[in-house]
Amino acid sequence: MNSSSAFRRYRLPVWLIPVVWTLALGLWGLSREHSVWRDEAATWQVALRTAGEIWHMLGQVDVVHGLYYLLMHGLFDVFGPGTTTLRLPSVLAMAVAAACVTVIGRRLAGTWAGLGGGLAFGLLPAVQFHLQEGRPFALVTAAAALSTLLLVTVLAGRAGAMRWAAYGGTVLVCGLLNWLSLLILPAHLATLVWAGAGRGIRRRWAAASATAVAGVLPLILFSRGQSGQVSWIPPLTWHMMIGPAVLLAIGGLGALLDRPRVGRLSAAVVGLPLLAVPQLALIGLSLAQPLYVDRYILFSMLGLALLIGAGLGAVIRSAAPRFPRTSPWILPVTVAVAMAALVPQSLAERSPGSRVDDVLAVAAEVRRLKDAGAAVLFVPAARRDTELVSPDAFTGLRDIALQEGPEKSGTLKGVEADPARIRAAIAAQRRILLVTDAAEVAKPVSAERDRAKAAALKERFTVVSDEQIRGRRVTVYERTGPDRRSAG
Repeated sequence: MNSSSAFRRYRLPVWLIPVVWTLALGLWGLSREHSVWRDEAATWQVALRTAGEIWHMLGQVDVVHGLYYLLMHGLFDVFGPGTTTLRLPSVLAMAVAAACVTVIGRRLAGTWAGLGGGLAFGLLPAVQFHLQEGRPFALVTAAAALSTLLLVTVLAGRAGAMRWAAYGGTVLVCGLLNWLSLLILPAHLATLVWAGAGRGIRRRWAAASATAVAGVLPLILFSRGQSGQVSWIPPLTWHMMIGPAVLLAIGGLGALLDRPRVGRLSAAVVGLPLLAVPQLALIGLSLAQPLYVDRYILFSMLGLALLIGAGLGAVIRSAAPRFPRTSPWILPVTVAVAMAALVPQSLAERSPGSRVDDVLAVAAEVRRLKDAGAAVLFVPAARRDTELVSPDAFTGLRDIALQEGPEKSGTLKGVEADPARIRAAIAAQRRILLVTDAAEVAKPVSAERDRAKAAALKERFTVVSDEQIRGRRVTVYERTGPDRRSAG
């Protein structure tokens, strides 16, 4: 009995297996030992704001993630804040993406290819990282997977108006979640050309794509005014190209095994452009402005999974005539070996150490060290995120540098007073807690306000406690000199 007849006999949808597999991988260690890092803290603190406060913030900063923040605001309102609410949408989104990979692979290369691609998708290291990440990139990947499935559907001859509308709608959602995901459009265009799509299909695709781009264009134009948010991205180096080169090599091998032909739709004809075009396009854009961050094109892993599945399917088909009894075991054995090889990496991804810091751990340390009436400072000001995520841990502490809170100012970190006022406020304190980065991840102090904080603490205070935990640092200062008791 072949694989297809077995699935029909037991009435089991093939896509259900990768969905359950991906959900299991996502739910495994979901809380990461109750840790939340700085990127997720941005999601958390914005989701706690009112819709009006979020809208006000988007006019100043982070508009590119506006749709995602509003979605998470709704979920936090319904289910309450927590690591499960923060990360479960990403788990569900990746499960949807795995289902789409499976359906596409099965249609184009057979059941084994679909099943292999769907299972491989959940094991990819980049997918495992973002599977449990409270950020929008898994949702972008799910929308990209749905749009690709719809494209394959219309290329198979079911090109009704509703399907084209659905295609344009999913691409629009992709762009609204992160407009760099529109790089999926040139990938889809390459598939259309490679598959020899007719003029009518190309025209309808162009109309649906143009409509989606027009819907995203206001976001693109407005977000360009907030381009300072990506100023941290380094210029391209040859070292940064190693990862894409390895991915393209693996994908190319899968494409060769699938034996794609011009004018014929296949897993390789869909998967190779989906893997290669976004990678190469983002590299090209980064030559003009540094933008290359792999999570921005996480959806290209859909193409890699399709190609891996196609390669596995080709191997199983070639082995079946000679080894009819053992060939069905090729896929489960391959998955088991891959899973065993990736166990160390999988465990690492689910530990707090997989991220640069942990805002919840440092909040717990502040709760332990604080004294009622003491002051708190943050260097840089962005480290205020730990207070915004865990305000209870800071009850009784005065944030003496803060002039206007994040909600009122429409920012992520608030607006701090000028350096002279900060120095005066520090001089009036008896005890101060400084929340900053741990030595191994700290960057040189550059902001004038932060230099003023450091100088004032050095002049008038002495360190009585210095604790580093999970990428952050809490240092307790007490006033020195004859006026120690009278201060504060």
